[in-house]
Amino acid sequence: MAELLDVAVRLVVVVAAFLLLPLIVGQMEHKAMAHMQSRLGPMYAGGFHGWAQLIADGVKFVQKEDVIPAAADRRVFAIAPAVALVPYLVVMVVIPVGPGLVAADLDAGLFFVLAVMGVGVLGSIMAGWASANKYSVLGGIRAAAQLMSYELPLVLAASSVAMAAGTLSLTGIAEQWRWWWLPWQAIGAVVFFTAGLAELRRPPFDMPIADSEIIMGPMTEYAGIRFALFMLAEYAGIVVLSALTTVLFLGGWQGPLLPGPVWTLVKVFALAFVVIWVRVSYPRLREDQLQKLAWVGLVPLALLQLALTGVVKVLLA
Repeated sequence: MAELLDVAVRLVVVVAAFLLLPLIVGQMEHKAMAHMQSRLGPMYAGGFHGWAQLIADGVKFVQKEDVIPAAADRRVFAIAPAVALVPYLVVMVVIPVGPGLVAADLDAGLFFVLAVMGVGVLGSIMAGWASANKYSVLGGIRAAAQLMSYELPLVLAASSVAMAAGTLSLTGIAEQWRWWWLPWQAIGAVVFFTAGLAELRRPPFDMPIADSEIIMGPMTEYAGIRFALFMLAEYAGIVVLSALTTVLFLGGWQGPLLPGPVWTLVKVFALAFVVIWVRVSYPRLREDQLQKLAWVGLVPLALLQLALTGVVKVLLA
């Protein structure tokens, strides 16, 4: 009974974090973009500084009519938002926020995370195909192309830090991490974070959505709560990417003075701010530039990081 209660408590905490942290990141994006672009931004919902804006947006989405195009594949169209969202919830189960503070500590946690994150992109591909809209189909094709291009550097960069730590457990990697890893794992960190941004289809890698070209890509025909689920998946993806980068390359909960979970959250939100800053600062890449960055830039850098890690491991053996 005690074991079941412990599992239930862990799951409740994960679900609460899954529902709360993306909203905080979304609110942070509203405010950071408003200040960076000298715009007023949403200021009235909830009173002080418009703190309830995303909650108001959620209520608005719930009230909207759920429209399914007549020519759409109704079953695939209906489940695509869930396919895009649920993988990030599953990933949060294995991400540690402190010593022993993890819902499920898997021995092959890193392998599990990389496999599950790849499933999330399928939601956009399914939405694009099922919508029976040429812009949606084009967006889905672009999403598939990005997944194939950026999954390789993402996995190679993660493999480097796993090699350095000698384990695939996310908790084990965070425990083995040392501050002197920062210089010789910096290349892998940049590759991992950049490839993660591309898989999330965040600017400047938002070609599958590209509102000025193909409306909203795979999400063009979505409205109401289904569209809101895609938005929640985007912000949940930012949280997951920031948390994984924190655990793999920034020592997770390690840090002076503050409790471990506080350090984890500080690092996660600092990286989430970087995601927002990149969106504001850089224009969208062309599709050929996107592919060139992956195959000519990130893959060679990831292989270089693997070679460097191998040399350092041999020297320290």
